[in-house]
Amino acid sequence: MRTRPLKVALLGCGVVGSEVARIMTTHADDLAARIGAPVELAGVAVRRPSKVRAGIPPELITTDATALVKRGDIDVVVEVIGGIEPARTLITTAFEHGASVVSANKALLAQEGQSLYAAAEQHGRDLYYEAAVAGAIPLIRPLRESLAGDKVNRVLGIVNGTTNFILDKMDTSGAGYSEALDEATALGYAEADPTADVEGFDAAAKAAILAGIAFHTRVRLDDVYREGMTEVTAADFASAKRMGCTIKLLAICERAADGGSVTARVHPAMIPLSHPLASVRGAYNAVFVEADAAGQLMFYGPGAGGSPTASAVLGDLVAVCRNRLNEATGPGESAYTQLPVSPMGDVVTRYHISLDVADKPGVLAQVATVFAEHGVSIDTVRQQGKDGEASLVVVTHRAPDAALSGTVEALRKLDTVRGVASIMRVEGE
Repeated sequence: MRTRPLKVALLGCGVVGSEVARIMTTHADDLAARIGAPVELAGVAVRRPSKVRAGIPPELITTDATALVKRGDIDVVVEVIGGIEPARTLITTAFEHGASVVSANKALLAQEGQSLYAAAEQHGRDLYYEAAVAGAIPLIRPLRESLAGDKVNRVLGIVNGTTNFILDKMDTSGAGYSEALDEATALGYAEADPTADVEGFDAAAKAAILAGIAFHTRVRLDDVYREGMTEVTAADFASAKRMGCTIKLLAICERAADGGSVTARVHPAMIPLSHPLASVRGAYNAVFVEADAAGQLMFYGPGAGGSPTASAVLGDLVAVCRNRLNEATGPGESAYTQLPVSPMGDVVTRYHISLDVADKPGVLAQVATVFAEHGVSIDTVRQQGKDGEASLVVVTHRAPDAALSGTVEALRKLDTVRGVASIMRVEGE
């Protein structure tokens, strides 16, 4: 074993960063044995130096992150501060000064992955980011290494624990959205401002990363279609149960049937109870992968939190340190297919549409005519009426999303349609 330690700079010491530092200290001997050399925490960049950080010597704390990554003796920089800046500049500076990087920054990777990969390659350094998607669940490495010889066709997953907890609570207890969100906040699953989670921004960043790796093409955050889950109601869950389904906020990345394009999207969807993702409860994450040779694979586990995320960071740290010892680098960007990302309107989906309509003869015929005029085939219809008003629930066969959206807009213009109570896609079949 080499006796000279590999030096690590830690950018950020919050929930995840402090856990990374703790594991590095308490498991130092094991990490050294696995890597082949000791690993030394050489500096920790923070915003509030006065805060007491148990187990971290005060002399390691600095507010000058730029000076830390420029030191020249740093082997690996671990970035867990999040956001675009200053993280982007700090990472590229680390590469320029000879350090490899381990990051948990999904937003930055989804938006600037191409430039970060290019900087890493230019300077002959590693960029690893297992912790950026689904916390402790091994997912990035299996996609870009274990399945590197296979053709991945679809990645379908629950990649945000907050939204899954809220939807699961609505499903199992009958709670409304606001009530379930309040409970998630009280338990620490939801931030004071939950927008990034409940509006799908967090999941969209992860979808961009997954699609890029799975399909060997460049997918940016702006390429991902996104819908939040704030409009999901208890009535939607009741409808889902009647169909033998539940509702999840899904990240869906697909290769087109002809192989000429890809799509990436995030939205709430009804999913059959028979699908493995339907049984994912609480704040857990799970990702379902479909590949030509491997078939169907499912990755499941805790998707967030200090310890799970730190576990993924440390796994990357071990891999990068081994590469440093061997004077090698791991896999970089694979974007050779250069496939275009199709807009949401081209995606073929199914719809569950609930309409409030007048309870009189001919309404169903009018509605069916609108579907036919837009080339959308109806799978099932259910109608209930009382006191001159009725509820009409239509489930479609698969059709281009643009055709389905056009159908809904045309339905809104019918005199006999009082309103569109809910619209939801049906997935996982």
